[in-house]
Amino acid sequence: MPAVVTERPYRPVPTDPPRKRWTRQECEAFEASGLWDQQKLELVDGELINKMGKNRPHSNALVFIHGWLIRVFGEEYVNQEVPIDVAPEDNPTNEPQPDLIVLTRPSWDFPKNNPQPGDLRLVVEISDSTLGFDLTKKAGLYARAGIVEYWVLDVEARRLVVHRDPQNGLYRSVTVYGAKESVAPLASPGREFRVGDAFPGSRGPSTTVL
Repeated sequence: MPAVVTERPYRPVPTDPPRKRWTRQECEAFEASGLWDQQKLELVDGELINKMGKNRPHSNALVFIHGWLIRVFGEEYVNQEVPIDVAPEDNPTNEPQPDLIVLTRPSWDFPKNNPQPGDLRLVVEISDSTLGFDLTKKAGLYARAGIVEYWVLDVEARRLVVHRDPQNGLYRSVTVYGAKESVAPLASPGREFRVGDAFPGSRGPSTTVL
């Protein structure tokens, strides 16, 4: 007969089923086999993240920021959704593909290898359903790599979260810019990006330092 359980388990039990942790070496083997053709995946902390299925506000914001970065830095310095290397200790289980990166050298200087952290002037993620992930997991990953500036465009709240000054695995400066405000990237201090331009008709709060 069925038994009624009235006590907690005598030992801790996992709340999630075990998951396969991937390495870059394993992912490269699968890619070479063609099994992942037509899929857009990135490796973060040993897990494969699906980058498919962007909604229209996300896509519109991506198109706008991509165009703005090209106007400021030049087409040959701006890449969309390409893999990058991070800190040496993180590289075996991480190969993130930011929505946008700005390089210190032209794209053709990287015929085979990923850009290194020192090759990156700016990394940008466009965030809606991935906001928490981008502000925590990816921020830590990029800070440990010493990436000098990291932007997270929060689509839902219509704001931009700017991370700077990476030290000891953390960004010491994190500032939130509302839709009516502007910020200039460190690599081009004379060119200001107006946050609201990515969200036509939006209104945002004042600047907040976190």
